[in-house]
Amino acid sequence: MALNLSSRAARSARAASKLTARPIATVLPSRTYATSPEENNQDKPRWSYTPAQAKAPFSLHLHSKRPAFHVNSDPALLDRFYIRLFGNGGDQILSDETKWLAVTHKSFDQGRRGFNDRLAFLGKRIVQLQASLALAQSVPAASGAPEAKKDEFGRVPFTHAALDGLSNLSAENKNVLTERSKLAELGQKYDLHKVVRWSPRKPDDLRASGIDLVLSHTLYAIIGAVSLEKGGVVAAQIARERILDPLGLKSLQ
Repeated sequence: MALNLSSRAARSARAASKLTARPIATVLPSRTYATSPEENNQDKPRWSYTPAQAKAPFSLHLHSKRPAFHVNSDPALLDRFYIRLFGNGGDQILSDETKWLAVTHKSFDQGRRGFNDRLAFLGKRIVQLQASLALAQSVPAASGAPEAKKDEFGRVPFTHAALDGLSNLSAENKNVLTERSKLAELGQKYDLHKVVRWSPRKPDDLRASGIDLVLSHTLYAIIGAVSLEKGGVVAAQIARERILDPLGLKSLQ
């Protein structure tokens, strides 16, 4: 029994010596890593480049015969557009990143730099609401409100000056005044077509590529961007003064 214990102790001592002789950690030679593209782009504004993680290893448009389409990348030209749209100081209303996001369609750079769909959704609701209010406040162009006629029971319908414009409030009237082609024409007067970032399906035929839809969509997005950064009151005022009034829809507010 004593012999067995001594042999076990000897084996344990030999195993412990082997463990202590084994190195705990290995120091690898130092390795230098190249600077990543993201680190190189840290000083660039987000709108000016495509994130490296969003790029494919190869282009799907290799050897494409599709003509190139120039897209604005000059901040000074974009600022002149906002001044033309908002008036003096219009280039200071929105932050730089939002100014570019508002004029970026989802077709540009495959949407990898952000796009304005959500801004347009909000802005369209604001413009449509202001159009409804302006229609309801518009008094019919007549010498005076016609006298209410009595019905067969001799009753006279209730009338009030504030209700005279309700007959104008219809989906047809609102759609005619804010239809896509009119908004696109207004956008061109503001030189929106020079700064909007999009990728037309046919660069040699912008109308067939849907430029009217893109311009009207972008106008809505700009109003949505103003609402997010400056509030609904400012956005509603700009929608009335810079979009609805030029379209001939005057508001009494």
